[in-house]
Amino acid sequence: MAALPLESLLERVRAEYLEMPGLRLKPEQVHRLFGMDPLVCGQVLDALVEAKFLCAKADGTYSRLTDGAIAGASAQSSRLSSSGSAATASS
Repeated sequence: MAALPLESLLERVRAEYLEMPGLRLKPEQVHRLFGMDPLVCGQVLDALVEAKFLCAKADGTYSRLTDGAIAGASAQSSRLSSSGSAATASS
């Protein structure tokens, strides 16, 4: 079986954490669940921590940095609604 590109693995892991709020996995569990090499698994987890999507807990597990709304979603909604108002006002 061919190895998946790192970007595909990032997307798969991110999707799993989004699908299951409260998910906490140790690196060994992540690499078994996704069939990754342990070294690649570390790179994926590090990248998701750096992207502020995951955080490493004191017990060695990784969980979402926030289990609430995706950061920036409300700000983006505000910009969209205000730009829509501006567009109609200028018409």
